[in-house]
Amino acid sequence: MNTEAKFSEKPKNGGRLNARVLVLNQSFEPITVCNVKRAVTLLMLGKAEIISQDEDRALRTVSGTFPLPVVIRLRRYIILPYKKVILTRKNILRRDSYKCAYCGRSDIVLTIDHIIPKARGGADSWENLITACTKCNNKKGDRTPHEAGMRLLYQPFVPSHILFIKNTVGKIDTRWKPYLFIN
Repeated sequence: MNTEAKFSEKPKNGGRLNARVLVLNQSFEPITVCNVKRAVTLLMLGKAEIISQDEDRALRTVSGTFPLPVVIRLRRYIILPYKKVILTRKNILRRDSYKCAYCGRSDIVLTIDHIIPKARGGADSWENLITACTKCNNKKGDRTPHEAGMRLLYQPFVPSHILFIKNTVGKIDTRWKPYLFIN
């Protein structure tokens, strides 16, 4: 076998161990997402229990077969500080799905725009900052969207940490939806 073939092959369990697992607090509140390896460690230590597992796949070891976790719940309640999402440029772009709030384009350079301009007392807040393409931002200038004759495609909002769990993971496993409070 040549060396190129060895390096191009994927490890058989590597994909399974790096799969995503939703971690719930004892109260079934979503906390974070981890990989299968970390989830199995929590399960083996008795710190978590399986809420949902993959029925089609399993982890096989020398000593046995274990279910592949999809959703786990911690056995003890973990007190977490309020999960406040920090106001940063990157988080505004994430919240707005990397799309201009005026034209909806995502294929060009994006900037951050103040709905009520700073020169008029507009604050640096979740409700006043949106993602805008350079063209729309320049067209709006130092005016409000109403004065510029522009319409926002959506109203800006303060995001929850659940929104960022969704953004971090990308595609949401359908078995997670009841715990993330999404349809």
